[in-house]
Amino acid sequence: MSAQPALQDPPSARALNPRQSGILEIVRSNGTVRVEDLARRFEVAVQTVRRDLTRLAEDGLLSRYHGGVQRSDSTTENIAYRQRQALHREAKKRIAKAVAREVPDGCSLSLNIGTTIEAIAAELLQHRNLRVITNNLNVAATLADNPHCEVIVAGGVVRARDRAIVGEAALNFISQFKVDIGLIGISSIEADGSLRDFDYREVSVARGILQHSRAVWLAADHSKFHRSAMVEVGRLDQIDRLFTDQAPPPPFGALLSVGGVDCVVASGEFK
Repeated sequence: MSAQPALQDPPSARALNPRQSGILEIVRSNGTVRVEDLARRFEVAVQTVRRDLTRLAEDGLLSRYHGGVQRSDSTTENIAYRQRQALHREAKKRIAKAVAREVPDGCSLSLNIGTTIEAIAAELLQHRNLRVITNNLNVAATLADNPHCEVIVAGGVVRARDRAIVGEAALNFISQFKVDIGLIGISSIEADGSLRDFDYREVSVARGILQHSRAVWLAADHSKFHRSAMVEVGRLDQIDRLFTDQAPPPPFGALLSVGGVDCVVASGEFK
């Protein structure tokens, strides 16, 4: 079974250029930034920055106001799925390759939703004798192309925007299995060590994976640190391994150490 044509990236999901990615990181770190300050930071004309900001605002990645720009994310709603596909695409690919190198043949896995988890699924196409339980139809479509992988899909309500299966039925299904590795993505890692997401229905399934996995691996790019979301999934000390693309900022290094979490930083060698 192959992915449906409807899943192809639209023009708005194209990768950001390095300056646009840098602008987005600055805005997310500072909350609000003036256009002139961005122009000085990147040593380009104000008009160039304005074009970048127009592109980012059109994609819903930030919000503009007169003379400046501000974060568009909130604690109650995630950015759109297609925009998340484009965001930090290379970082997710490096993380996915790092995870795939550590997944042994002949094991069982639970994979939840998210664009990083979908990138990991694409890197597992050469693995053999895997048994994968998932509530993500995109993951299922990808791994169904691996003849050496058995894919088991949870039942429940399909969320149209990202083809996630959510709700109580999905949780009940996931809870029947005890897998070798539970692989989860997350929207937010806060400074108190909490792992958070936006939709309580998907959070319940992620909690089920945490509880029914012999080992739990978290895949999260650097933008998830210090981001805020409303619903708690769990805590860092419930994770066995964290896969990310940059060394975690303070205070996360200390939290990982106290929690006994192995941190794998996927460097450029995984490109």
